[in-house]
Amino acid sequence: MRSTRSTTPRSPATVLLTALATLLGLLTLLSPPAQAAATSSRAAATGLHISNGRLLERNGNDFVMRGVNHAHTWYPGETRSLADIKALGANTVRVVLSDGHRWSRNSAEDVAAVVADCKKNRLICVLEVHDTTGYGEDAAAGTLDHAADYWISLKSVLAGQEDYVVINIGNEPWGNTDPAGWTAPTTAAVQKLRAAGFQHTIMVDAPNWGQDWQGVMRADARAVHDADTTGNLLFSIHMYSVFDTAAEITDYLDAFVSARLPIVIGEFGGPADQYGDPDENTMMAAAEQLGLGYLAWSWSGNTDPVLDLAIDFDPARLSSWGERVFHGANGIAQTSREATVFGGTAPDTRAPTAPGTPAASDVSATSVTLTWPAATDDVGVTGYDVVRVNGTAETTAASSTSTSVTVSSLTAATAYTFAVYAKDAAGNRSPRSATVTVGTSAGTPGGSCSVGYRVTASWPGGFQGEIAIRNTGTATISGWTLAFAFPAGQTVSNMWGGTPAQNGSSVTVAAASYTSTISAGSSVTVGFTGTASTANPAPTSFTLNGSACATG
Repeated sequence: MRSTRSTTPRSPATVLLTALATLLGLLTLLSPPAQAAATSSRAAATGLHISNGRLLERNGNDFVMRGVNHAHTWYPGETRSLADIKALGANTVRVVLSDGHRWSRNSAEDVAAVVADCKKNRLICVLEVHDTTGYGEDAAAGTLDHAADYWISLKSVLAGQEDYVVINIGNEPWGNTDPAGWTAPTTAAVQKLRAAGFQHTIMVDAPNWGQDWQGVMRADARAVHDADTTGNLLFSIHMYSVFDTAAEITDYLDAFVSARLPIVIGEFGGPADQYGDPDENTMMAAAEQLGLGYLAWSWSGNTDPVLDLAIDFDPARLSSWGERVFHGANGIAQTSREATVFGGTAPDTRAPTAPGTPAASDVSATSVTLTWPAATDDVGVTGYDVVRVNGTAETTAASSTSTSVTVSSLTAATAYTFAVYAKDAAGNRSPRSATVTVGTSAGTPGGSCSVGYRVTASWPGGFQGEIAIRNTGTATISGWTLAFAFPAGQTVSNMWGGTPAQNGSSVTVAAASYTSTISAGSSVTVGFTGTASTANPAPTSFTLNGSACATG
């Protein structure tokens, strides 16, 4: 479930106010000359803590969050989620809870179980109260003070978990109405928890539904930070459609880093919405460059399903958004490092190499067999996932422990594009292989096609060829795959009118969109260039959608 996010359009006057707030924020962030002395005088670190603007573990190791948000309070039965998130490489999970103001209150026993589940799966646990979302603009939202009382009621559960738990007092605790009202309640809530004896790192979300587009948190961060007697305060910015340019993202994050104030991207989205198109590539690249944490929204169960990283909580069915977050550039699999507090042998974080390009064989109306060159891995490849590719979207089609698998339940006379991922025992997943496009059989009866093959030009070591496919039957052929074998080691290097795949001497050609339909009595032509030795004999037989064609 994604909370409603209001992003008021920015008029020229608003832009000017924002710019002034930004300038004031920079001056405020950079001003105190005695901040280092103040930090050094604070109490000794307990567990996860802040030092010099960085989130550190008790032993002083830098810890950079790489993880996702999980809507536990709305889906308490999805108990496999943390294990699945960990298997995909995350080191942190931000868990949605309720203090009972708006949704059913998560009990102390439930929260204790969540923390235990995080620790069992070697995940740092960021716990947040969601009831505060949009306070001041959403009448149903609760206050930070009420959320602070909830945390105090859980003190017996959370005490002693400082190495593993970050307390995010309240999610997006202020809307767009008078966002300057964020500062005092945030400060008061932090101080209330400290007075109750909490030593945990505390995370505070920005106003403007978490996006701080008016710069209030940016301007007041130093004052809020200095009001925390422990110094263990972590600021959280939520980046959605307000952050749709690289300059906005880097400018905001750089301001905090330059001022040595700790910040994390506590939520972010990539898919476009009615307000704009977030620049997730810059968010992830900037976080990696600056050594800042990020937590993607969200694992599954959103009312806006485009934001689901996993479809129906199934880790084998990652959405295009999930593939981007877990396996894309600067993604979780590539950049996550497990917290050292969990000890033991250093985790295997290196992904296998990409498998080779898959080749298709045994194409029928409803199935195809795919075979690919093996991937390699430091420890060992444990299996492969075959995915169907449709633009930027992917769905898992089959899994195998070998380098071959038959994909079933396909639709006749349909073109499919496949690729392969390798995986290892630690849950690391390789880059994606190159793709192969295959057209399933339409059940064309034998003797209803003919194929003409000719060489149209030759040069030393190469040639240009042409294949004419004629429909000699009475029914239209919609979608096709042509198969043949070169008799003398020739290879296809480039093709137009179809998409080739070659495995040794065997070649399959899937129709291009503009050649996929062949009316009765008509033909389509596929052209290609290839390599050949001195001998360049023509193939002797062809099949179309698995049925033999006449030649000549």
